[in-house]
Amino acid sequence: MSRIHADVVLVGGGVMSATLGTMLSQLDPSLQIVMVERLDHVAHESTNGWNNAGTGHAGYCELNYTPKTRTNDVQIDRALKINAEFEISLQFWSYLVEQGALPEPSNFINATPHHSFVWGEDCVEFLRKRHAKLRAHHLFREMQFSEDRDELHEWIPLIVKDGMRHERFAATRVDHGADVDFGSLTRKLVSHLETLPNFKLLLGHSVQKLMRKSNGQWSLHLRESGSGRKSSVETRFVFLGAGGAALPLLQKSGIQEGRGYGGFPVSGQWLVCQNPEIVKLHHAKVYGLPALGAPPMSVPHLDTRIINGEPALLFGPFAGFTTRFLKQSSRLDLFTSMRGNNLRPMVSAGRNNLDLTRYLISEVFQSHRARMNTLRDFVPDAVSSDWTLRVAGQRVQIIKQDGRGGGALKFGTEIVSSADGSLAVLLGASPGASTATNAMLEVLQRCFPKQLANTDWQERLRAMIPSWGNSLIDDADLLEKVRSRTLSTLGLRH
Repeated sequence: MSRIHADVVLVGGGVMSATLGTMLSQLDPSLQIVMVERLDHVAHESTNGWNNAGTGHAGYCELNYTPKTRTNDVQIDRALKINAEFEISLQFWSYLVEQGALPEPSNFINATPHHSFVWGEDCVEFLRKRHAKLRAHHLFREMQFSEDRDELHEWIPLIVKDGMRHERFAATRVDHGADVDFGSLTRKLVSHLETLPNFKLLLGHSVQKLMRKSNGQWSLHLRESGSGRKSSVETRFVFLGAGGAALPLLQKSGIQEGRGYGGFPVSGQWLVCQNPEIVKLHHAKVYGLPALGAPPMSVPHLDTRIINGEPALLFGPFAGFTTRFLKQSSRLDLFTSMRGNNLRPMVSAGRNNLDLTRYLISEVFQSHRARMNTLRDFVPDAVSSDWTLRVAGQRVQIIKQDGRGGGALKFGTEIVSSADGSLAVLLGASPGASTATNAMLEVLQRCFPKQLANTDWQERLRAMIPSWGNSLIDDADLLEKVRSRTLSTLGLRH
């Protein structure tokens, strides 16, 4: 059995691993980095453009990031946090474009205005209040609000037109929103990594075992698909960025910090239109409010998407239920992930979310007519033959011990790391890829603290992310400086 020695092993060929690998290669070019991907190419599961719903989440239009409070106020803290984290991603991508590590930005990111759109008296007043609170903060200063039919027709002509069902409606708009093709971005990042002498990509390899040795290093036993050949990699640090497969890999690692975690898999579906006559009428991301009883990841939205250079419109997502953790994996994933240490939290979370489970199953059996009726709340004259159903990627939501012996379902992302910093894993979903750079900064802070104390690493990190170490939420002048640069470098100014 062949053996490889590395400083860093990245498991999974998605945007998280590609981001961390790129950051580490910039911080210390001498690091020996190995990326292990079970499929025959990278960015084909959750990161793939057709599978990924996180196309530039910045809090501009996602109404579930600004919930109502019990006093009928609007809570904006999460929107501020996500917006600031997306700005960190924009800074990192801008740096890589300037360094030539990424190509011309339109290969992976394109200016696409972000809108929220609601109808009905109560919802319009909610949106007005949301706009007022967000616009008072410097992160959202450029957000516009309108109830004027003519202006809204200019903003979103496919939606606001004669024949609408709604008597009163309103929208907000941020011109410098973005559409990000994370599949293309990831392939570009990995292609650049492959030009480096200390990087090795192992495609078609799955991790069979993950063991910590007595010397503190990790040994990963791999199996090559097709040939069945076995090999191993020994390393000082492991990052598990394998999407839905991250939880089973965390369990294989046996680290104490991973005990008690479970996963709740959720699938998604889109209505897709690629008719060029219709696609050209809509250049925007438009988010509405979720249906009563729908989970946060099912907020309806009509998106302009540019995937592999081709524009399309996607509407959804329509949620679904599956026991798979990946789009291309086993139906037994949910059951084989159950352990003695997470069984009680998983049963508890399942019992407390029976309504969610019933909702997801009902979504699976929706007819095309029912989905089209939902779409017509956004596009009044949508024609069924112009829209086809496409299955999106898998998400595995986190189930976590709640401190009372039970478990709670979490709609977010979380990094789990070993006490010695030799292993880290990213669990969960939304906002996912959009905040990958910030998530990987957290991995660096947890797992490379000695290196980050070095002035050389600090200088390189500030070159990559000028706002690093400071708060874009608190510092308006800093935001203006970095946003001016990123919008110009990435071509996001209209």
